[in-house]
Amino acid sequence: MQKGVEIGDLAETTFAGPTSGTSKITLAVKEKVCLVEVEEEEEEEDEAQPLNVTVVSDIGSHADVEIPDTAHQISTDSWFQVGFVLTTGINSAYVLGYSGTIMVPLGWEGGVLGLILATAISLYANALIAKLHEYGGTRHIRYRDLAAFIYGTKAYSLTWTLQYINLFMINTGYIILAGSALKAAYVLFRDDDAIKLPYCIAIAGFVCSMFAICIPHLSALGIWLGFSTVLSLVYIVTAFVLSIKDGIKSPPRDYSIPGTSTSKIFTTIGASANLVFAYNTGMLPEIQATIRQPVVKNMMKALYFQFTVGVLPLYLVTFAGYWAYGSSTATYLMNDVNGPVWAKAMANIAAFLQSVIALHIFASPMYEYLDTKHGIKGSPLAFKNLSFRILVRGGYLTLNTFVSALLPFLGDFMSLTGAISTFPLTFILANHMYLVANENKLTSIRKLWHWINICFFAIMSAAATTAALRLIALDSKTYHVFADL
Repeated sequence: MQKGVEIGDLAETTFAGPTSGTSKITLAVKEKVCLVEVEEEEEEEDEAQPLNVTVVSDIGSHADVEIPDTAHQISTDSWFQVGFVLTTGINSAYVLGYSGTIMVPLGWEGGVLGLILATAISLYANALIAKLHEYGGTRHIRYRDLAAFIYGTKAYSLTWTLQYINLFMINTGYIILAGSALKAAYVLFRDDDAIKLPYCIAIAGFVCSMFAICIPHLSALGIWLGFSTVLSLVYIVTAFVLSIKDGIKSPPRDYSIPGTSTSKIFTTIGASANLVFAYNTGMLPEIQATIRQPVVKNMMKALYFQFTVGVLPLYLVTFAGYWAYGSSTATYLMNDVNGPVWAKAMANIAAFLQSVIALHIFASPMYEYLDTKHGIKGSPLAFKNLSFRILVRGGYLTLNTFVSALLPFLGDFMSLTGAISTFPLTFILANHMYLVANENKLTSIRKLWHWINICFFAIMSAAATTAALRLIALDSKTYHVFADL
């Protein structure tokens, strides 16, 4: 049964009155006129029953949009909170490595130009994905669902494989980062090698597991995003100030790109993968699923926030670190800076804690998949739900931690992740999906533009994968497994 109701700006209310039973009402709101759909169950006549009403969406643009089943919350967060989720990702403790992994292989000209270009093309590619979120009358809350809707079921498995590799390697990198930060804090007070990097990585993995068990889903981060922002500012400001201080006191630095002609080619290609890794999540539909209606408009606001205000801290610490230490800049900037022990310790602990929060963001698609598959809904503290998170999330992060301790080469992971998954997911697939979805609407010039992007990034992906594997092979000869770097 459908009824017209004047509801004004109410988002949720209760109706009571004579009905034939308890009714579930769905409202599609357009200005002040709502469409009410009532599902009735048999009850005694003339008995007043409460009607729970939830506003779903605008009639004009969203009434027919289908939302897939999920165990996690969707459509609950403001664009501002989602903007902070995205900014947390790009200003994670990874920023302490970009001076060494991007600027050193590219130099001033290549590094500055590369970061600016990567910002622009990443915003463009993410905007393409964001605009497809409700394509075809379905809300695509997972990247693999969007790919399957456009290409067919075979694309589901391929996209999920790429995304899983991408997120697994990002999480592995976060655990390496957290362990490195913990080790750096320890050696400030006791440089006795009693606690080695693999031990610190194990501690980091345990803390990440505890956090994953306590935070059921992405929207539940809430106040933790505020803590993440404060923690990011602590290590970014500390690294920036101490780098500037060192740079002022230091003699002229060497900014030439190190290595032979052959190695420069490979390191330059590898650095290009680090550039795209710096800005892209590979899980934009999953993040967009949490945002309130209108989802495309609000997501664009979040993306503009990420790629304007959000990138400034990254620029500051990356350029300051390279300016201060030149071509000898370490892959973890806090290992280079000089200053008060308390300040360096505070920055390292902040980097450790922020890595724990950031990892949860990039692990959330895996958590959502597992929770939905096994029907983990309801109270997070229910015995079934809590025990499931302990066993499954704990096991997943244990595997991550083992790989992190086995091969703790942070720069290598950044390059390989950008090459084999970020390039395909964020640039190749984004352009091709948009092209297929809007084929009849695009002009010939715009189609050509998308094909140029697809071909260019495919070549870059192949070249960057080769360069990253070469780098890993060289490091594997230099360092043993479970190395104490």
